Amino acid sequence: MDINGNDARPTPRRRRWLTLTSLAAASGLLLAACTGGTSAGGGDATGGSAGGDTVTVWHYFSDENQVRLMDELADKFEAEHDGATVENVFVPYDQLNSKLVSAAGAETGPDVVVFNGAEASTLALGGALAPLDDYWAGFADADKVSPSVIHQVDGTTYAVQGYVNLLGLWYNADILAEIGVEPPTTMDELEAAMAKAKDAGYAGITLSALPQSQGEWQAYPWITSEGFSYDDPQADALAAGLARVRGWVENGWLSQESVTWDQTVPFQQFAAGKTAFAANGNWQMGTAKSDAQFEYGVVPLPLSSTGGVYLGGEGEGIGAFSKNPDLAWEYLTATYLDAKGQLLPAEIVGSLPSRTDAAADESVTGNALLEPFAQTITKFGANYPASVIPAQSVADVQLTLGQAWSAAVGGQKSPQQAADDAIAALGPLLD
Repeated sequence: MDINGNDARPTPRRRRWLTLTSLAAASGLLLAACTGGTSAGGGDATGGSAGGDTVTVWHYFSDENQVRLMDELADKFEAEHDGATVENVFVPYDQLNSKLVSAAGAETGPDVVVFNGAEASTLALGGALAPLDDYWAGFADADKVSPSVIHQVDGTTYAVQGYVNLLGLWYNADILAEIGVEPPTTMDELEAAMAKAKDAGYAGITLSALPQSQGEWQAYPWITSEGFSYDDPQADALAAGLARVRGWVENGWLSQESVTWDQTVPFQQFAAGKTAFAANGNWQMGTAKSDAQFEYGVVPLPLSSTGGVYLGGEGEGIGAFSKNPDLAWEYLTATYLDAKGQLLPAEIVGSLPSRTDAAADESVTGNALLEPFAQTITKFGANYPASVIPAQSVADVQLTLGQAWSAAVGGQKSPQQAADDAIAALGPLLD
């Protein structure tokens, strides 16, 4: 299904990693301002499409395993395309959209964009993505890709996802054994376990309560479990979901600092071994393997029958002003849309392939940690974004709910006031 606020350390490999860190007031100055973040090795001064045999890829990954994935995908493409070079460019999560739209306004930008798939409409309507219809029509393996990961606006295809990400409930098996509880299957069991963990000197749970799209992503399971729906948004249902999680803060189970955490920081907290649970994604499998010095596992989030878990992940598209659109498409079909290419995210990060043949591979079906996420897809899987949200309103709806979530969890507003304010703002956005 996504990262800002993390250290963007350059990889020690030979590949150049450019960093875009400041947004100039005028789009004409944007790309010149980006050169200051270039890591050793130089590279294209703009960080945009370089032309020739170079494919420039903008992304927002700074997690070590996700950075490794970008390297591995680049290696795969370069090995199969003699003379071609991939130049990966890191852009902080909360700056990527604005930089892409500003670059498009200056008729420049990357060859390939890796972005929050739910924001395809924002980027397409902002002129930052090229239509993929002709390429997709000629893609021999299109029938092997799930239709749910194809992003269209007004009938035009702009992006496709090479994998699916979603949330589950990670648990520290050592802590649960110490306090004498089993992995929870209901909300009552979860809250009782968090209470016991606190009494034993541990934190109860980590999650992200940022006031933006990552916050809305994390809020969605808990608010829908209390009956909230974008199809018929009611303040009382939203307030109930917000109140439950605010109660976790008041009980000392969840840190109020979660309002400043993206989805990487809370998992790092969990991996440190002092927290019983983490509401986080399958993409954290690599971090758990490398950092967690304890036994751990995953179960589906303990939601009610109305609960939903977004089926997210990164979308991949071609920049609207790529100098190499054909080479960019070759990159996508050799990496994110290739059967073997899709096994790399599964192996390195833990993402679920979007191709039927890749999803059936033994490396996926034989992974015990992926099984709870596969169960979640069947039981709670929800379209991301919700199909009822108009394309032009997606970003504003996510921001509205993310802000309500953060304000309630952080105590800036009561859950009821945060819900009332959100419902009032949602009306014209969903109309």
